[in-house]
Amino acid sequence: MTNRFPIVCTEPLLLGTGLSKMFDDLFTDFHKVGLDVAPTFGRSDIYEKDNNLVIETELPGAKKEDVSIKVEDDTVCISGEMKRSEEVKKENFFRMGRHYGSFQRTFPLPADIADKKGIKARFEDGILKVMIPLKESIKENERPIEIKID
Repeated sequence: MTNRFPIVCTEPLLLGTGLSKMFDDLFTDFHKVGLDVAPTFGRSDIYEKDNNLVIETELPGAKKEDVSIKVEDDTVCISGEMKRSEEVKKENFFRMGRHYGSFQRTFPLPADIADKKGIKARFEDGILKVMIPLKESIKENERPIEIKID
């Protein structure tokens, strides 16, 4: 196959080739040890609202039936699989920027104040929203820590 574009135009500084893949591969298995370093899927916002801890996770292109939510000990685990809607041969791509395959994100729960049995979830427009009822507010229990300079 011949390139239609010069290599400089399709991959400036070769960032989209080996270097990028090397970093993706380096961080692939961190979820297995509880680390969410540079997640490929599921960029998330976590906040408190109406006495709930809310986790909103982006899952564009995912289908509800391909996403799973589990509570394990003091964590919420969101996992699933992103699938291509149609098969395209790799040699026909100019650039593959979207990711497909399995994903998993793990979020710690505040152990003593989260009501694990009351967790609810909603999936709409590519956003998964998990609501975890709190027995008491996290914000109200915050206290500032004084930083001393020696």
